[in-house]
Amino acid sequence: TSRGVGGQVNMCHNAVDRHVERAAAESKRLSIYDSPVGGAKEVITYRELRDQVSRLAGVLVKHGVRRGDLVVIYMPMVPQAMVAMLACARIGAPHSLIFGGFASKELSVRIDHAKPKMMVTASFGLEPGRRVEYIPLVEKALELSSHRPSRVLVYNRPNMEKVSMKAELGLDWEEEMASARPHDCVSVPSDHPLYVLYTSGTTGAPKGIVRDTGGYAVMLNWTMSNVYGLDPGDVWWAASDLGWVVGHSYICYGPLLHGNSTILYEGKPVGTPDGAFFRVLSEYGAASMFTAPTAIRAIRQQDPGAAVGRKYPLSRLRHLFLAGERCDVETLEWAKASFGVPILDHWWQT
Repeated sequence: TSRGVGGQVNMCHNAVDRHVERAAAESKRLSIYDSPVGGAKEVITYRELRDQVSRLAGVLVKHGVRRGDLVVIYMPMVPQAMVAMLACARIGAPHSLIFGGFASKELSVRIDHAKPKMMVTASFGLEPGRRVEYIPLVEKALELSSHRPSRVLVYNRPNMEKVSMKAELGLDWEEEMASARPHDCVSVPSDHPLYVLYTSGTTGAPKGIVRDTGGYAVMLNWTMSNVYGLDPGDVWWAASDLGWVVGHSYICYGPLLHGNSTILYEGKPVGTPDGAFFRVLSEYGAASMFTAPTAIRAIRQQDPGAAVGRKYPLSRLRHLFLAGERCDVETLEWAKASFGVPILDHWWQT
């Protein structure tokens, strides 16, 4: 059934712009980027995010993307991936963000089905001990696809060699952003599609799930306080990937709508180095965290007595939420003792 019939909304305005319009927004951190695999940390304020998103929205419009056109995003866990999501939402262009761990074949299937007007990608992804070259994966996927986007915007990660695609297809993020004209938010009906997210395809062909804008925004904003117990301004960490629904809902849109600082983490729970989850929670004063039992089991295996973890005080942490699979009792009890907060094992739509 339709909700908010006749109503107009824009997700980017509600997630970013309206916070900028409030007093002291300049000083408030909105997004916290922590990449132990890349040796990078960055704090982005509401105003800085709004400026980046509006400029990228201008880039998309400059190259022919209009309300209703779909944009495929294929990027690692970097702030620019969130900027791309929000830029699409700003102009009413549904995005389909594809998990960066998928190879060319999986990417090509989604390109063929989604038929994007444009793609946004990055030069490299980073894993512990190795680097993933995205451009060859994109080029191979386009060879396998019957559909071809008009342009591919490439974000070159800093402190790495610069890469590019064929001139008639590729665009450079930095060059385009330097000359971009900021674009305002475009109002859309409440049931306008915000994104298409594909299922993994483990039980058949991947299925594109469409999420609308208005009802999704209301639900996410409600859950941040009524499920996760957060107040606006609290720091929140969903230790997932933007390519999954938890990343869409609880790294990007949910916390931003509710006025929370969201942590975007590029790394693993162990080995980058051990104790990374405890460090991040402590360093940024996170009030609550959302992760999977698998991550907790990995930490427990490497640090069974939480000797490394206890080096980091968690004075502001109030809850730890687990989802993605049932949590066994032993892991739950270990987490409760090691993190020193209530552990809530819950579940959502896949």
